Amino acid sequence: MKEVQVDGSLTSKVGEALRSAIVAGELTGGQLYSVHDLAATLGVSRTPVREALINLASKGMVQFERNRGVRILQSSAHDLEEVFELRLLLEVPSARQAVARMTPADLTELENLLRLMNRAADDGDERSLMTHDRRFHNVILEASGNHRLAVFVDSLRDLVLTRGVSTAGASRTLHDIAQDHVPVLERIKAGDGDGAAEAMRAHVLRTAQLLITQEFGASTATVDAWAGEVGREIHA
Repeated sequence: MKEVQVDGSLTSKVGEALRSAIVAGELTGGQLYSVHDLAATLGVSRTPVREALINLASKGMVQFERNRGVRILQSSAHDLEEVFELRLLLEVPSARQAVARMTPADLTELENLLRLMNRAADDGDERSLMTHDRRFHNVILEASGNHRLAVFVDSLRDLVLTRGVSTAGASRTLHDIAQDHVPVLERIKAGDGDGAAEAMRAHVLRTAQLLITQEFGASTATVDAWAGEVGREIHA
């Protein structure tokens, strides 16, 4: 981690530095860290570090342990299932709503983001691709008319990344990840709300199935049964 420049909202900057370090795997899941050591690394006092960690604890990314420090939390298979159930329940109807409210500027940004994802895939730049991926989803969520929903779903993605898991280079290529967004964009451009919702469902569900199988060795039958149950909840 790099030192934090002391200006503006220090606690916010410290929080973002810690969040980024957790997502990037610089702070390892399951490990204990002292507030003192983290503050020294960031070049700030302990107070903003403690405040930032309290905020991350409220998001389920870390946990304080009395007289020991703070532990970076790891995700279980059940955690991943819960996160993706929430994403499916929230992002699928949001994609449908976004189609009716999407502006020309939103469509242009989605097209540019897909181009940037493909360029990052060509360059083998996973971090850039995932940054553009997150923004792609945020544009759709924000277009649905609920900014808080976009912020919440983005925090759910952090909970997955806390464990340092990714399908990139394991279950699929960077180009595969970029191309998974194509059907979503095509249905949105066509003004097809139901089609956009179905494309989003398929996209998020595919990521969930690959991650759960990849990280926890779940059988195909087990993951398919979970996927079927979530599908019934969405269409209920």
